[in-house]
Order: sequence, then C-alpha cells, then structure tokens
Amino acid sequence: MTEKNQQHAQRMAKKKAVIDKKIAEADKDKGLLLVLTGNGKGKSSSAFGMVARSLGHGMRVGVVQFIKSRTDTGEEAFFSDCENLDWYVTGDGFTWDTQNKEQDIATAKKGWKIAQKMLADSSYDLLVLDELTYLLKYRYLDSDVVLKDIASRPLMQHCVVTGRAAGKSLLELADTVSEVVDVKHAYRDGVRAQKGIDL
Repeated sequence: MTEKNQQHAQRMAKKKAVIDKKIAEADKDKGLLLVLTGNGKGKSSSAFGMVARSLGHGMRVGVVQFIKSRTDTGEEAFFSDCENLDWYVTGDGFTWDTQNKEQDIATAKKGWKIAQKMLADSSYDLLVLDELTYLLKYRYLDSDVVLKDIASRPLMQHCVVTGRAAGKSLLELADTVSEVVDVKHAYRDGVRAQKGIDL
C-alpha cells in the first residue's frame, strides 16, 4: 500500500469510527415530523420518495395535497394502484388561479378535515401534507389548531409537511427540516413544465 493510500485509509477509519459511534448512540424510535421548505424545486418529490420507501416496507401511507387540483400527475398515476395508500387531491389550484379567498379558505378547511382524521388514525405510518405551508402563511387555516393536531398524532406516525415559507412555529415543532434552495430553474429560460420532471 502506498503512503498516500495508507493516509487515506487512516482518515477514513477515523471517520468511520466517529460515524459508527453516532449511529450506536441513536437508540430512540419515534414518529418524525419532517418539514421540506424553501424556494427550490423538489420538496414534494422528496416527500413522494418517502412514500415509495414506506410502501416498500409494507407501511400504510396517506397523502393530502392542499393546493394542487390536478389529478393527472405522474406521481399520482404511479401510486394510484398501490395498496396501503390513500391519496387525496383537495385543492382548487393556486391562489392566483382561484382569485377567491372565501373559496380558498373553504377548500382548505375541507382538506384539513381529511388530514385531521388521518392524523388521529394510528394505522397510518406516514402522512404527507403536501403544500400545507401555504394554507398557514395565508391564514386559511388556524395555525394553532394545525400544529396541535400534528403534535397530537400517534407516537409512531411520521408526518412530512411541504411548501415554501414554513413558519417559525412549524420549524420549531419539526424533528428534521430541509430547505431546498433555488439556484437555477429552467422555467426562467422559458422552458415549460416537463412530463416526468414537473408533472
């Protein structure tokens, strides 16, 4: 073994020891609240990756989409035949589509009733509350009620909340927060939404 390779092996062995120690110390199990926020693309896609992972483990999953009104997306088409999955598209489209605050609030409340039932049902292992942050930001839902419902969910139920501009209280409640940063987006170069990437 060359000296360079030996030094590399020693560095990696030290790194492995540190990581192995941290893994050994992590001995708790609990239902996690994950928040995927930020202006970049990929928040919902990341959440749907966890849907696939959970279904692969035979877990029961629920998805509530609060803003999107489309039912022809690739993810819904792919997951529609999966057992152990309940998927609800509850929105009327983006707020600039409806231009009707009263309607948006009524729609948000209907969607939240579905989410509340799932949050109270311990048979769900994972819930994805897609684009929930917008309903809190625009005050279509009572933030205190929403956070209390999420905090009161069954002990081992995982919950993923997606959307831009997640509020401070939601971030504080979360176990894991990831911010997706917008560095560059094809849309700004006039490229429309692409099948398999955006739809």
